[in-house]
Amino acid sequence: MPSPKSSCRNLPRNSKKYFGTATVSRISTDAVLAYIAERKQAGTSNGTINRDLDVLRGVLKRAKRWHLMAEDIRPLPMRHNVGRALAHDEKLRLLKLAAPKPEWQNARLAALLALNTTMRAVEIRGMRWQAVNLMERTVMVRRSATKTDAGERVIPLNTNAWNAMLELRERAKLLFGCEPEPDWHVFPHAEGYTKPDPTRPMSGWRTAWRNLTRAILCPACGRLQQPSETCRDARCGADIRSVRSPLHGLRFHDLRHHALTELCEAQANDSIIREIAGHVSPKMPAHYSHVRLDAKRKALDALSGEGSGGSYGTKRDTNFAVESTRQSQVVENNGGADGIRTHDLLDAIEARSQLRHGPTGAQLGVYHTRSPVSSLDWLSCNPGQSLQVLS
Repeated sequence: MPSPKSSCRNLPRNSKKYFGTATVSRISTDAVLAYIAERKQAGTSNGTINRDLDVLRGVLKRAKRWHLMAEDIRPLPMRHNVGRALAHDEKLRLLKLAAPKPEWQNARLAALLALNTTMRAVEIRGMRWQAVNLMERTVMVRRSATKTDAGERVIPLNTNAWNAMLELRERAKLLFGCEPEPDWHVFPHAEGYTKPDPTRPMSGWRTAWRNLTRAILCPACGRLQQPSETCRDARCGADIRSVRSPLHGLRFHDLRHHALTELCEAQANDSIIREIAGHVSPKMPAHYSHVRLDAKRKALDALSGEGSGGSYGTKRDTNFAVESTRQSQVVENNGGADGIRTHDLLDAIEARSQLRHGPTGAQLGVYHTRSPVSSLDWLSCNPGQSLQVLS
């Protein structure tokens, strides 16, 4: 356990840089607040600052110093932005823009897998050919390639994902001149360079993804290019400073959010969604899914009858339900020999009435009946007497 005289060597890099070699006893409330203000002025996000404060809190708690400043230091507010779901035209734009560019092919193929399997980027990068079952058309996400135990799962490959796998296999054949080995990575390291290594995973496609999502089309000549002040075509030279890609700011992880959104809109079972996505908590599909406005509009249109071709009158239907209830109560109260109630129940009621009021037939032990139930009822009430049953 660190003592108040211990140094701050266990703090994160930025916190250690600020507090230096000061002992824990020298860290005061004012010092922590000044640290937070400096980090915010430097443009650090609230989430990053909160994570650093979590480590600092742990150190101070172990040194029995946190209680001195706990009331004055609170976590900074954070926006819980869980992601983004693409519109249909945005999804088509993403795949269409990436198709003609050789340097964007890894990003395009990875995007196809994420959109059709819900796989994370780390799972795609760590995927080996031994995890791909070409006979069953499935891919197994192993524990070593995912972040949780629940992430280990088997995902069926639909048509789009299967075609992407076949394209990746052909690329591996052309790149290495032979069939891929089972322990090779589907996305090999340093592909496109002089010495690609299939035994190591690709570091990523961050540059390609950024260029792909920021690419714009010149409104004057239609040339695909990165944002700038003027069009790169010397003959055009149009001002494109205000042109912005609709995919700008799209994260690769948002493709997983989009896939889960489409599964939710397709009314897939929650347990099936968790099996596909690798979730362990039932709350995670609701956390990741982003049901789009069109789906919400269709659901609300169904309430007004627009989805089924017409509307209904609330007052009429409510009154009809009330009248139906009243009619059923009248039938129950007025049931009699008209056959609405069963004969056995009628006979039992008539037998009890005759026994109570003392009819002549009952005193003589004579009773007209249609059911043996009524006879047994009479005998149970008149032990030791004989009963003559007349049918």
